[in-house]
Amino acid sequence: LQSALAEWTGQKTVPNIFIKGERIGGCDATMAMHNGGKLVPLLTEAGAIATAAATATLSL
Repeated sequence: LQSALAEWTGQKTVPNIFIKGERIGGCDATMAMHNGGKLVPLLTEAGAIATAAATATLSL
C-alpha cells in the first residue's frame, strides 16, 4: 500500500487523505485545513457530511 501511495502521490505515509479524488495530504495538512476552517466546508461540499452536522462541528 505504501509503495502504491508513493507512486501515486509522492507520499508513502498514512494517512493520505483524498476528498472527491483530490489529495488533501497527510495528518498535518488535514489538521491545518481543519484549524483554518477549510476542512468542514470542503467535506460538506463533497457531500461527506450534512449541513447540520457541519454546523455542529464548527461550533465545537
